Amino acid sequence: MAAILNVRATVRAYRLPAAFADELIKLFDTHVADIHSRSRVSRKVLSIKTQEQRASALCKAFVELREHGYALQTPWSLKQKHIEFLVKLWVGKGQSGGRIENKLTYLRALADWIGKRNLVGTLADYVDREKSGLVRSYVATEDRSWEAHGVDAAAKIEEIARTCPYTAVQLKLQAAFGLRVEESFMLRPAEAARDPRTLSVTRGTKGGRARDVPVEAKIGILQEAARLTNGLTGSTVPADRTLRQWRDWYYYVLEKHGVTRAGLGITSHGLRHAYLQTLYERVSGVPAPVKGSDERPDTERHLEAMRQVVEAAGHSRRTKANAYLSTFAMQDRKKREAVTAGQVREALERANGNKTHAAAALGISRQALYRALSEA
Repeated sequence: MAAILNVRATVRAYRLPAAFADELIKLFDTHVADIHSRSRVSRKVLSIKTQEQRASALCKAFVELREHGYALQTPWSLKQKHIEFLVKLWVGKGQSGGRIENKLTYLRALADWIGKRNLVGTLADYVDREKSGLVRSYVATEDRSWEAHGVDAAAKIEEIARTCPYTAVQLKLQAAFGLRVEESFMLRPAEAARDPRTLSVTRGTKGGRARDVPVEAKIGILQEAARLTNGLTGSTVPADRTLRQWRDWYYYVLEKHGVTRAGLGITSHGLRHAYLQTLYERVSGVPAPVKGSDERPDTERHLEAMRQVVEAAGHSRRTKANAYLSTFAMQDRKKREAVTAGQVREALERANGNKTHAAAALGISRQALYRALSEA
């Protein structure tokens, strides 16, 4: 039998009025484990981890509404204006398009539970994703490493350590071994480093896909992490906090130190990007495509570098590496599209106003031509 979340403990952890919390608990008791899909019917339940993410995200959304003056009496009071406000709030905080879409998916499930099937739209129904920089792409169009944003990762992590050494050591684990945030939370150093040559990453992985990562000369970071482990779980999450409480604290500390897209333009996930970009360069002999270099590796070395990046990242398909590295084709296209409004006007003049001919002469699309003109 699949595990079902203790919804009472989850809801009670948030600052919601008792009557409101009781109604939410009733909804979660009935629906929190349901698969939410409009294209198939399934008797399966969600994993306990996904149930917790769904319940926590919904509770937090209601808390955010109350903090900004929307004192809903019951979950059934949710209206279109509340969804619009939440999206505006999340966009203003610099949250990614993917993260906001996930939250909208949870709200869409809740809307179905309360009989308001068409209440919640997609992100594109509320904002212009392209103008807001929220287009979800599986090929990196920008370098998300801290270095690319002028941030010294080592210095920033040491600064964070003065506020919270546990957050800092988890950032070090992400930077040293390319771990996801959740993996750095749940890693048990003593268990994962039994082989001195490799780090066994088994907890908190995406899709339960375990992997081994070379330790190389980074044993000191594992020793530091081991000193901060708690005696109950063996992880670096303090014993007096649940995983959910720790996640909230972790992101609070990062925000305090400017580690957000709206702050310094970076997130902790950028440390994983940097690790994988460095691995690619070490194997291929040239910088990752996202670095914008004109150097190109030979095909064999490129394919081997991509294979190792995917393996180190814990993915199954080679194309997944593009989310961290970009592609040479994407970078070439960006360079072609980086034309000025003045260049467009000159091309239009030479083409007697024909936009198709002007775009072709510049080596860009008509859409890129219009963008260049609109940004003038």
